[in-house]
Amino acid sequence: MLRSISSVSPIRSRSFLVKAIAAFSIAFGIVTADSINAEAEAANSRYAGIVVDANSGNVLYSENADRLQYPASLTKMMTLYLTFEALEQGRIRLDTAVPFSAHASGQAPTKLGVRPGGTISVEQAILGLVTLSANDASTALGELLGGTEDRFAQIMTAKAHALGMTRTTYRNANGLPNTAQMTTARDQARLGIALRQHFPQYYGYFSTQSFKFGNRIIRSHNRLVGSVRGVDGIKTGYTRAAGFNLVSSVQVDGKSIVGVVLGGASTPARDTQMRNLIASYLPKASTRGGSANLVAQAPKISSEPVIPVTAAKSEVASVGGVDLPPSGPTPDSRQQAASAQVAYTAASSTKSDNPLLQEMPAPTKVKTQPIKQPAVASATPAQAYVPPEQGDTSVDTLTTASTPAAQPSGWVVQIGISSTKDGAMGLLDGAKAKGGKALRSAKPLAVAYSGGYRARFGGFDEQRDAVNACNALKRSGVKCWASAQ
Repeated sequence: MLRSISSVSPIRSRSFLVKAIAAFSIAFGIVTADSINAEAEAANSRYAGIVVDANSGNVLYSENADRLQYPASLTKMMTLYLTFEALEQGRIRLDTAVPFSAHASGQAPTKLGVRPGGTISVEQAILGLVTLSANDASTALGELLGGTEDRFAQIMTAKAHALGMTRTTYRNANGLPNTAQMTTARDQARLGIALRQHFPQYYGYFSTQSFKFGNRIIRSHNRLVGSVRGVDGIKTGYTRAAGFNLVSSVQVDGKSIVGVVLGGASTPARDTQMRNLIASYLPKASTRGGSANLVAQAPKISSEPVIPVTAAKSEVASVGGVDLPPSGPTPDSRQQAASAQVAYTAASSTKSDNPLLQEMPAPTKVKTQPIKQPAVASATPAQAYVPPEQGDTSVDTLTTASTPAAQPSGWVVQIGISSTKDGAMGLLDGAKAKGGKALRSAKPLAVAYSGGYRARFGGFDEQRDAVNACNALKRSGVKCWASAQ
């Protein structure tokens, strides 16, 4: 009998033992359904997972984290990354119309159901992606930003490689089945951290639990948002070939992790596994990190219009084995060959060896075709969307009203962004008048970043002081959130 068991493959043997233990436990009432789901998920041969400390970059948990798997609708995280980038640059606005081609409208469900020739706003498209995971809206955004979905997929891949997602390849904007579209759990953790760190002004969309579209109330597929303390997004995904995927971001009491589950056996099994990972590894996360973003800012896509143009065939570049599109917006990898890689350290490490904390290489100059001015689509910067209270772990160059070189420690309260320093200081002056005593000793900060200036109040030594100040502003109608500096 022992020889018979040992001759069975490890996966089959493990699965047999899990089922036997589960049956015994149910019969005698020893374990709960959640623990059985977690054990079954661990025995799933398609399963891959990772948990990364978003403060330090240390890997707290990893299983099959570098194995190639299908991303399914996690693909939309990159579509949203490029959408947020275009918003930050002013290439599009939240109210910019997103046209639906026959190709976009014909995508398989789930979808918003917009007919060919119809339009929705960029903001409606974003909400459709983060809640319903709308395939038609994702394709329409890709066509808006890339001219065609194929060109947009090339831009997506180039961006992924620039962010250090070296094992990820995109073939479409929504994640519908394509055997060449692959990723890894580690790469998806990189992307989840990058979305949080690079676009704090838009990241709040991922915590949306429902929104109204026409006469419909569309509710989020992400069941952990609102049900697990500290979970503020990010994205679910499913296809038959991929299984059930989930990326979750958690921020509690200064600790911050991003977890990834790929190839789940079912929605309940996937969600239970993520809950268990959060419960197990959030207590092990650090409260302080390094001095720079864990995922380096990849060079931005050209700030020119969202109108495809023709470039000379001889000028088509190749970055990281990816042929860049001959037309459409110029991918930023064409402007700089950034070998941005996140080298996460082992869970036992106490200090991150992340090479991205080092100086980035100088830009590589590449000759590109001049881009014509648009006939439509205003380049006026959008009014900033200020997300619900959440952490902002990005690191910027600070300019303050009184001490230009000061880098205050402790906690900050962010109230919005502006395209100019004077505009940011104006937001701060108006907010300080409404904040009363809670902001009496706060320092107004105009925080420079690639798209303009973030308006923040600094100088809070304790989290409760920053939260109290933010609550005072909210009572006066000023949106804000508090975060560790």
